[in-house]
Amino acid sequence: MKGVELYRQVRHAVRIEGLSRRETGRRFGLDPRTVAKMLSFSVPPGYRRSRPPARPKLDPFVGIIDQILEADKGRPVKQRHTSKRIFERLRDEHGYAGGLTIVKDSVLGQRQRQREMFVPLRHDPGHAQADFGEALAVIGGVERKIHFFAMDLAHSDAGFVQAYPAETTEAFCAGHVAAFDFFGGVPQSILYDNTRIAVARILGDGRRQRTRVFGELQSHYLFTDRFGRPGKGNDKGKVEGLVGLIRRNFLVPVPQAASFAALNEQLLVDCRRRLGDRLRGHDETIGERMARDLAVFHDLPPTPYDACEKQAGRVSSLSLVRYRGTDYSVPTAYGHREVVVRGYVHEVVISCGAEIIARHARSYEREDFVFDPLHYLALLERKIGALDQAAPLAGWQLPEAFATLRRLLEARMGKQGKREFVQVLRLMEVFRVDDVAAGVRDAIDRGVIGFDAVKHLVLCRIERRPPRLDMSVYPYLPNASVALTSARTYMDLLSGVTS
Repeated sequence: MKGVELYRQVRHAVRIEGLSRRETGRRFGLDPRTVAKMLSFSVPPGYRRSRPPARPKLDPFVGIIDQILEADKGRPVKQRHTSKRIFERLRDEHGYAGGLTIVKDSVLGQRQRQREMFVPLRHDPGHAQADFGEALAVIGGVERKIHFFAMDLAHSDAGFVQAYPAETTEAFCAGHVAAFDFFGGVPQSILYDNTRIAVARILGDGRRQRTRVFGELQSHYLFTDRFGRPGKGNDKGKVEGLVGLIRRNFLVPVPQAASFAALNEQLLVDCRRRLGDRLRGHDETIGERMARDLAVFHDLPPTPYDACEKQAGRVSSLSLVRYRGTDYSVPTAYGHREVVVRGYVHEVVISCGAEIIARHARSYEREDFVFDPLHYLALLERKIGALDQAAPLAGWQLPEAFATLRRLLEARMGKQGKREFVQVLRLMEVFRVDDVAAGVRDAIDRGVIGFDAVKHLVLCRIERRPPRLDMSVYPYLPNASVALTSARTYMDLLSGVTS
């Protein structure tokens, strides 16, 4: 592989000394095509495989490995196959003649692909999560299992906990009442697991049939309920984390109290004390964030660190680039080209060479599509038949004047009217939406329906000059009037000619 020093010398020879690629190739003993490649990259781009490495000994047995791993999913964790045991079975039962290392690598890769992934979630103010946890406590001198009700405000991380003898309906309701009193209000919504206290039945379409008591509680406090997926505790990860924190901190060492009331008073003291804590990534205490929006931004440094993940990608035939399972659009002019994707926490930036070609708000939805309608207008201008079914334009909220303009254009010009409408939309590639919308409205008011007229009016608005389409600014020009004709007038004209 060519080193960075050689790249520097070659690029200096061409860019600074002015040598041709052929002359540079002779100087350094390189093919001119290699010189061209080195001019495209400031550092060696690294080796890129064009296809996966061949594994002639292992590939015939990959299916067997998959079957073993699939069967292991229903077995206890401690009785699942190790990589070594899979290797031994392949060797003894199926005649595998390869080595152990390649089997271990294959099994590791397959297990990594099978591991579940989770989506980072944002949490708006005013929403809560609730759950029960279990622990040991000494109540009245007797060690026993307690069930504690925990509620977490996901935005601020403010937590509440009360202990009860059992996880019952009354404990569930008493916990809500005490939590609302502690927070001084009722959350807009609360996220639960599918506890039988709240959910009597999960219907076939996924809707929940609520229990009578839970319905009464909800009707009294008027909060919205939300439920996680059955068996998926990670859907309410905030309260799951709070349950763990309570068990490790509030209940260690094993608490001793004369009664549950005394224990709950101590737990409330712990909750209030925690309101003064500052959690990692926050400049405010939990109590301060409980009453305000999440995280205040600091002053920006002069040269901020580019905190992002970079990945190479290729633009598909649909002008999409996939990053983290989500497809993001780029202008169609860059179709089938190699790009670099930079994924930020809130933004995805796509570059081709040194040029940034697309910016999108980051989506954490699985298999989502994030479109910028402007990226597809140039292609739609040529493939106008796809206008009505273009997915990138679905849901594009434009001022009502655009729909009126399209209707008038198509009524006057038919298919060509559609093309002119797309040309009007393309003005937003250069001008602000408000300026284009104002030009469209002005064109409709003046009765000048067409792309050229809209463009002229938009430019006049931006340049702050009167449009030439308004004849009232030229009073010295005579006004032309065209009278309506009738059949009688035409007949009178004919009779005058014959005489």
